[in-house]
Amino acid sequence: MKVYQFVLFIILTGCIAFGHAQEQSDEEAREVVIMINDSSTSIDEDVFVVVEQMPEFPGGDEAMYKYIADTISYPEKAKKLGLQGRVFVTFVVERDGSINQARILRGIGGGCDEEALRVVQDMPKWKPGIQRGKPVRVQYNLPIKFTLSAPNDKEKCEEG
Repeated sequence: MKVYQFVLFIILTGCIAFGHAQEQSDEEAREVVIMINDSSTSIDEDVFVVVEQMPEFPGGDEAMYKYIADTISYPEKAKKLGLQGRVFVTFVVERDGSINQARILRGIGGGCDEEALRVVQDMPKWKPGIQRGKPVRVQYNLPIKFTLSAPNDKEKCEEG
């Protein structure tokens, strides 16, 4: 019953869950499948939000954090303005693992939004999400945190 209440809450409020879905048994996962679907798409084009096996960056989360840290650079404008915060990027992991439809859900400006989007769009192919044994399209939300340590210290960008 709680699972149905959770699904109803998501649908009614229009919220998109951030982060990873908790691992569930196959039966529970089938009950919690949420899809983004408009009438103009076929079932092959459905975009899932929660699936039995969520998409995974090659090498897992730690490899993704390392990729982000190694690839991202703190924009000069943001440094000069002292801008810090999280940029939320949403994207679709396609059936072949490629990244598509990346966009900013919530940004902080100063060039940080564009930089976060660039890093996500340049990611290598992921391991795709799986539903009922088949690869499916899955929407994924990723917060990227921009932090300045001190006024003239080295800047820091990280996932989370």
